[in-house]
Amino acid sequence: MAAVESFRELVVWQRAVELSVAVYKLTAAFPKDEMYGLTSQIRRASVSIASNIAEGQGRCSPGEFRQFWGSREGRILKCKRSL
Repeated sequence: MAAVESFRELVVWQRAVELSVAVYKLTAAFPKDEMYGLTSQIRRASVSIASNIAEGQGRCSPGEFRQFWGSREGRILKCKRSL
């Protein structure tokens, strides 16, 4: 198996970016009074998924990668709960 040179090559990162785009489109229809509440929270959580994958892939040790992978999992659950 070839080593991954960039997080952009990871299918899971690509899907996370697609999720963020979908979340932004979906939350655009949310009530305006939720702009700084639920809408903001869901958007930040969805962006954090791809960010944690990218940061974890750039770390030096498997332990550090697992830490960021766990953070990604938490963000996914937060998005699911909020939607």
